[in-house]
Amino acid sequence: MKPESSGRRTRLRKSLLAVGGSITAVVLAGAVGAILLARALPPLDLAVAEERSTVVLDRDGNLLRPFATRDGRWRLPVSIGDVDPRFLAMLKAYEDSRFESHHGIDPRALLRAAFQFAWHGRVVSGASTLTMQVARLLEPRAERSLAAKLRQMIRSVQLEQRLSKSQILELYLALAPYGGNLEGVRAASLSYFGREPKRLSATEAALLVALPQAPEARRPDRFPAAARLARDRVLERVAAAGLVAEDEVRRASAEALPAGRQAFPMHAAHLAEAAITERPADAVHRLAIDGRLQESLEGLARERAAQLGPRLSVAIIVVHNATGEIRALVGSAGYLDSERAGAIDMTTAIRSPGSALKPFIYALAFEQGIAHPETLLDDRPTRFGIWQPENFDLHHLGIVTARRALQLSLNVPAVELLQQVGVARLLARLDSAGAQAVLPRDAPPGLAVGLGGLGVTLTDLTRLYAGLARGGSVPVLRRRQDSDPVTESGAIADPVAAWYVADILRGAPPPDRALANRIAYKTGTSYGYRDAWAVGFDRDFTIGVWVGRPDGSAVPGLVGRVVAAPILFDAFARLGIEPQPIARPTHALVATTANLPPPLRHVRNDVPKTLLSLAQAPLHISYPIDGSRVELGMTGGVEGGSRLVMKATGGSPPLTWLVNGAPVETGLLRRNASWRPDGAGFVQLSVIDAKGASVSVTVRIE
Repeated sequence: MKPESSGRRTRLRKSLLAVGGSITAVVLAGAVGAILLARALPPLDLAVAEERSTVVLDRDGNLLRPFATRDGRWRLPVSIGDVDPRFLAMLKAYEDSRFESHHGIDPRALLRAAFQFAWHGRVVSGASTLTMQVARLLEPRAERSLAAKLRQMIRSVQLEQRLSKSQILELYLALAPYGGNLEGVRAASLSYFGREPKRLSATEAALLVALPQAPEARRPDRFPAAARLARDRVLERVAAAGLVAEDEVRRASAEALPAGRQAFPMHAAHLAEAAITERPADAVHRLAIDGRLQESLEGLARERAAQLGPRLSVAIIVVHNATGEIRALVGSAGYLDSERAGAIDMTTAIRSPGSALKPFIYALAFEQGIAHPETLLDDRPTRFGIWQPENFDLHHLGIVTARRALQLSLNVPAVELLQQVGVARLLARLDSAGAQAVLPRDAPPGLAVGLGGLGVTLTDLTRLYAGLARGGSVPVLRRRQDSDPVTESGAIADPVAAWYVADILRGAPPPDRALANRIAYKTGTSYGYRDAWAVGFDRDFTIGVWVGRPDGSAVPGLVGRVVAAPILFDAFARLGIEPQPIARPTHALVATTANLPPPLRHVRNDVPKTLLSLAQAPLHISYPIDGSRVELGMTGGVEGGSRLVMKATGGSPPLTWLVNGAPVETGLLRRNASWRPDGAGFVQLSVIDAKGASVSVTVRIE
């Protein structure tokens, strides 16, 4: 044997002996230190792991809206079942391949790391297990020392003795850092990919495996190159382990990283905040909301508000009639839309309902035997004391049935019935049904109440209509899945009267391009075009819609039938079910006017009224008001603004309308007209009747 070969072997044996001695010394020192440290450590405290972001869920457990923790972190509750199984397999393969078999410390990994350290004189690979990483997350420490590492090892053994493998893995999934204020795989997946981690692509799973090792240095929104390298290393490792095919790795490596963080879900934002306020101690709030329907109707509200114009908002509420559950609640066209005052929940705002209260006047008249759907009513110019109500289009139809009068929302017949029923009785019935009707300050209740001369919320109005769908019994609304079973807050009508109204409203003319006889519905327009309403129902659901400006300013052309009714019909279509009619009660009287008992053929006429001819009233422009400003979207040179609606009362038709002395509408038998300005500024509007009487107003178009 050559002397050189013998010398090399001798040196190798000495090196191995030295490495072995170093490893033995490290192990012995670690064992002694661990024993001493374990005795000095306080009991393991898992309290830090219990703090989670408060979450609001829909009826099926899907996330509607999360809230950050008190210190501003996003740490959402998560379980193993909430995460893609392939991600879990990739995590174990990359971080801790023997996770299922070791007891907190992986001896093989520990020996390998110690040997590499002794041989190279520096750390080459770590020996940290997933359990040790959880221990570090539970007791974070800035220093990186042997004592800190021993502490982690002791805590990992304690964790394994105290918790199951699944519980330890769930702690990692909830606590792992992902950059910034993101903690846990669920928060990271929602923020970086915009969806739950239930289903992840290979590249998404690999990125989520790589980030916790260096969450700040690998943030894809700040350091995309580092994030890409880390992701690709994970893909190579899991491919070698046989978890991902080579062709899928190539495709995954070519995929782009998320360029930034996405906003967390914020569905049913107003209702979620109300739930938090009601029960601030609860960490999980499960609402009765249908998440898919909620998201769809929020999109509908945004789209329609954008089409209708600036500063306009839309509110929608959907009630399940049988249970009283709120299945969707859209408080505004966009919670974060400051231009539309989106933070204000318009389902709870008190506004004038216009004609939307008329069905309850008719219900009381039917219930008290004053009228029947086929009873004949007068629709003629009529003065009630000093007040002369006009129909919306300023036309009168003469003798009509109650059915037709309600379907066409005629004002004079409704006021006549209200006078027969009594304003006090209507208000008492609304109150007993749980609706908070607000009357004008310092004004006694009068017949104008029937045409919207009071305030009510969209929520209460929708509840009242749900009462009609339920045979008269108004439900208590349920916002939560865990709330008490439905109870009745009172009755708005008896079953027969409720069915009469439902049957009438089902035959109301639908909005343009909508099918007739599908839902029972009624619209309303408040005075001055401030609020547009539409509420409809079938056997199963009631939907209420409000459109307007949260500040209560007027919007010319804001008419319930034109603006709110199409949204209502679209909302019903998004329920995805065929509307079902209300079942007819046994004692309902179905007859023609001629077959009715004589007292029901005509409404009782025992209250004195004064019939007038339209020509007796002086000509007057009722809208727009002289000296007012009318916003039509013309300011700033915007083209295609809204048309200006003009209304007159009194005088003798036909009427001629002029703008700045030039005729724009002639020979009109109706008393309303419209005109589209070609720009902003002051204009003089004039109207001349058949006898030559004229009147003018000056307004500013904006």
